[in-house]
Amino acid sequence: MTGRREGDMTMEMVNITIDGQKVSVPKTSTVLEAATSLGIKVPTLCYHPELRVEGACRVCMVEVEGARSLVASCVYPVNEGMVVRTNTAAVREARKTVVELLLANHPSDCLSCQRNLNCELQSIAADLGVREIRFDGEKKNYPLDNGNPSIVRDQNKCILCGRCIRACSERQGVHVYSFANRGFDTTVVPAFNLGLDEVACTFCGQCAAVCPTGAIVEKDDTQAVWNAISDPTKHVIVQTAPAVRVALGEALGLPHGSIVTGKMVAALKRLGFDKVFDTDFSADLTIWEEGSEFIERLTTGGTLPMITSCSPGWVNFIELKYPDLLDHLSTAKSPQQMFGALAKTYYAEKAGIDPKDIVSVSIMPCTAKKAEAVRPEMKSSGYQDVDYVLTTRELSRMIREAGISFAKLEEAQFDAPLGIGSGAGVIFGATGGVMEAALRSVVKMVTGKELDNIEFHNVRGMTGIKEAEVTVKEGLTVKIAVAHTLANASVILDKIRAGEADYHFIEIMACPGGCSGGGGQPIITSAEHRQKRIDAIYECDKCSELRKSHENPAIKELYDTWLGKPLGEKSHHLLHTHYHHQKKC
Repeated sequence: MTGRREGDMTMEMVNITIDGQKVSVPKTSTVLEAATSLGIKVPTLCYHPELRVEGACRVCMVEVEGARSLVASCVYPVNEGMVVRTNTAAVREARKTVVELLLANHPSDCLSCQRNLNCELQSIAADLGVREIRFDGEKKNYPLDNGNPSIVRDQNKCILCGRCIRACSERQGVHVYSFANRGFDTTVVPAFNLGLDEVACTFCGQCAAVCPTGAIVEKDDTQAVWNAISDPTKHVIVQTAPAVRVALGEALGLPHGSIVTGKMVAALKRLGFDKVFDTDFSADLTIWEEGSEFIERLTTGGTLPMITSCSPGWVNFIELKYPDLLDHLSTAKSPQQMFGALAKTYYAEKAGIDPKDIVSVSIMPCTAKKAEAVRPEMKSSGYQDVDYVLTTRELSRMIREAGISFAKLEEAQFDAPLGIGSGAGVIFGATGGVMEAALRSVVKMVTGKELDNIEFHNVRGMTGIKEAEVTVKEGLTVKIAVAHTLANASVILDKIRAGEADYHFIEIMACPGGCSGGGGQPIITSAEHRQKRIDAIYECDKCSELRKSHENPAIKELYDTWLGKPLGEKSHHLLHTHYHHQKKC
């Protein structure tokens, strides 16, 4: 019996029976995948659908007829005629025992844990009906690793699933984490048991995005923001990144991929922010500056390929791992930091507010943005340009804390002038979006003519590395590349080092899917959910009145009345920097 898979490749199928239901599945499937295809939920902890399977936790055990013992369904392969039972007394008892053993050594602070009600261990314990713990465990007392601005590690809550190790080594190629010690003393730690601020961590947060418990979480800055909002002497403004509007809703009970821009703005105003602005504005500004820089390099013999600098996790990575290639990095700041610099200069001047009284907050899909905001060079305004960075998850917690019924909110509009953005700014939230936004405007900058078709589908999608050639004008063809995840970034950078990369312009994002899959987004365990966010990003673009960064009237006014010209003296001071890592090894 044969079936067809994507790509029209013939795949051998096998017939098996699970809980009395017959199903035909690819021969390469595991029992877990087969059960999932039937809608049968088998609990898992160490398993993650986007990471290599290990079968370490044994929570997913099932009965296979003829097997000598229960088997871990996530690693056990199917075979013709197999009979599987997922819901027997022995299976239920085995799963309960595993979970009870984990809980016996786990802290009992669930109600105050940051992952309360969003913890896989907690959920599985509830689903399995665990009401008592029959074992005497040994509670650990490891110190918190919280010496960095982005991520907090609590080894006491680690269940040794190994997900963070696999995400960091295989998805990101950074290799920060590994198992240490043996037996009951086994832990997951960076090299030499150092803190994340002392090793080559990029703060991308993908470890936190896959951790099933509260062992790795973002550093919570919500109380500091509440304090600022409550201070009558402070003018508190907030910017929201493109990818937040397509992910915030799911953290507040709405379907995955819901576009909640207007409700998000309304919620932020209810929380007490004085002005609510859009990072799309400074994303458009980034295209003016970064696009102009690319054209200058292309026409004057500057360092090529030029690589985007929007993703702070990626910037940390090149500084730490490939410092010899830093000249390839655009000097343009990220949209977050461009906004921060303008908030305490341009906006302060227009609003007649002393910049020392402005508190600038950003809502980002990214944990690395927290570290970016406190970099010593990010003080172009004379102050720290961005005071606090909250992840999408932190904002959702603030909305809940304030008792706001998010789904019932009437939509509100961003405030002017820093709330005006284009569709090109919105698509910064998906891998390939920065490149597509740049191409929409660079062609106009070079030729003076508008593009007939502004959608570049060949740089979209979840392929790890995408390549394309774009004819800007007769005699000028630009070769581009787009990569997401740091493991794919390594592939690109190794080619540049070897002199094998003939690209002109490269976009790199640290996280899978770009910002839509950022380390600060609501926790997901499905690539399908991330894809829904990305689809929503492009829907936002299609619905935008403005779809090109160079058409943004607020940006035009900024240059005409205050900033001067792209790459000018004032813009270079406020909107550009030279990256050189200041910490760690």
